[in-house]
Amino acid sequence: MNLTIAKYLEGIKNKLFTSKEVLLDYQKRAKSLNPELNACVRFNDEYATTHAEDFAQKPLAALPIMVKDNILIKGELATCSSKMLENYQAPYTATCMENLEQAGALMIGQTNMDEFAMGSSTESSVYGPSYNPYWENRIPWGSSWGSAVAVAADMAIAALGTDTGWSVRQPAALCGIVGFKPSYWAISRYGVVPMASSLDQVWIFSKTVEDAQLLLSILASKDTHDSTSSAHAEDLKNIEK
Repeated sequence: MNLTIAKYLEGIKNKLFTSKEVLLDYQKRAKSLNPELNACVRFNDEYATTHAEDFAQKPLAALPIMVKDNILIKGELATCSSKMLENYQAPYTATCMENLEQAGALMIGQTNMDEFAMGSSTESSVYGPSYNPYWENRIPWGSSWGSAVAVAADMAIAALGTDTGWSVRQPAALCGIVGFKPSYWAISRYGVVPMASSLDQVWIFSKTVEDAQLLLSILASKDTHDSTSSAHAEDLKNIEK
């Protein structure tokens, strides 16, 4: 379908398709491409089924997204692509994901990454490397490469990643999509497994700048759990879409 967020919301509004039809289409496409690309470490079908109907009534209308494997979602595994955390189940949800859930973004899968976000070649994940969707046997770079591949291959409409040094910027560039870096204080890092806490940031992967702007207005928030977040983040919720 190769939908952007803007086109998805327009299609829902004009009743060109339903959120359920789009969800099933993306789940099918992602699962068919994943054996070749290895972008996703798990598909969260139970989570998607549980929340699909409720989220469809919210502003983002159950928008199918994927999330890097180091961002916590309560009750879901969060392994950071490491054998050491293979059975770790998140006890709470990261603030960035809470904001997306409240707006109706629906996670359909968690994406591959370098183990604990330490690396760049895609070779350190316990789940094996991912592959660039445009060039066979070439890397998408790391460490948020699973999210980049998922968006570039249209396995999801958008995705979240994290960046400490280059982990979103480089895979976005190599995969030909938008990788958006917010101001440091804009998006809470609470609930993101840290690599280097004072440098880590939550980033957005999208197909267009317009989509990144839309997600920023939802993700940005002042968070009492994150001392580095700022009250100015609330101003970003009012940016014109």
